[in-house]
Amino acid sequence: MRKTITFVLGILLLVASFFLVKYMVASNQKVPVKSVKSVNSVYAETIKNSDVPIVLSASGNLVAKNKIELYSEVQGILVPLNKEFRVGTTFQKGETILRINNEEHLASLQAQKSQLYNTIASVMPDIRLDYPESFEKWQAYLNNFDFHKSVPALPETSSDKEKLFVSGRNIYTTYYNVKNLEVRLSKYLIRAPYSGILTEALVNPGTLVRQGQKLGEFIDPSVYEIEIAINSNYKDLLQIGKKVSLHDLERTKNWTGKVVRINGKIDQTTQTIKVYIQLEGSDLKEGMYLEADLDAKIVKGATELARKLLVNNESVYIVRDTVLMLVPVNIVHFNDQTAVVHGLPDGSKMLSRPVPGAYDGMVVKIMDTVKK
Repeated sequence: MRKTITFVLGILLLVASFFLVKYMVASNQKVPVKSVKSVNSVYAETIKNSDVPIVLSASGNLVAKNKIELYSEVQGILVPLNKEFRVGTTFQKGETILRINNEEHLASLQAQKSQLYNTIASVMPDIRLDYPESFEKWQAYLNNFDFHKSVPALPETSSDKEKLFVSGRNIYTTYYNVKNLEVRLSKYLIRAPYSGILTEALVNPGTLVRQGQKLGEFIDPSVYEIEIAINSNYKDLLQIGKKVSLHDLERTKNWTGKVVRINGKIDQTTQTIKVYIQLEGSDLKEGMYLEADLDAKIVKGATELARKLLVNNESVYIVRDTVLMLVPVNIVHFNDQTAVVHGLPDGSKMLSRPVPGAYDGMVVKIMDTVKK
């Protein structure tokens, strides 16, 4: 009886194990999952070729058209004036900017004038006897001689004999020595050649100024010039008087200038030509950095697109029947952010934004289409 029970239990255990293993195998089977092919969504624009103007962009710094560096041609102590010789001080045309003490030089000039006067006075008796016809004009010259004014020109001689007589008495030599000192006296004053402003001041009143020393810089703040370099391929498109649009880096302010000079030489290194543009404006300052836009020419039947859409600077992606295609293009001109190209057919849909990992034949779905 005991053996029978044991046999039956063994059979039941085997049957239970069989079903348990079968259950476990069935539960480990994976449920097949259908593969879903991913499709990238892209933005595209419809191409419509048109006439695209090529605008040449160049930049440079403003420089005052009228600018002088002040140098001393004489030596002396700088004398203070009503207007201080300081950066930012304005002066009107003809107004004295600087004055150097000239007392010593003035004394030398007066001494030389006295010598001229005495020399002429000493020969007056000889002129009365030998050249009576010229006596009156020489006497009038002495009568009108003023030591506090510029020496007038000597009377014209009536004959070669009289001219030799005057020359032999060193009158001409003494006269031109006086004129030389008068010219040098004028250099102790520096006057404004035009209305302007001091942009540099290197000396102060009371300073000993030496001959040849730089004193400062004076500019006219009403007219400026900017030098820009243009590709030599467009040199024939530039003309004197051509209007040019300029703006600051933030493009918050705009000015209009005109081409006033074009260099006749091309830079061999950069193959560019220098163009000088003149402009005016109360809000302009020397040293400002400006950008200029010059209308060079118009390209017919072209498209302007972002440079980031170019592939190896030779082709772009278009969408044809939900498939990307790489189309070669002919690049006409590069701007800072864009490029002007030929070769895109009208009505084609070009990517308007770059697609990471894009390749020729890639399946895509257009999310939005705009006209270009």
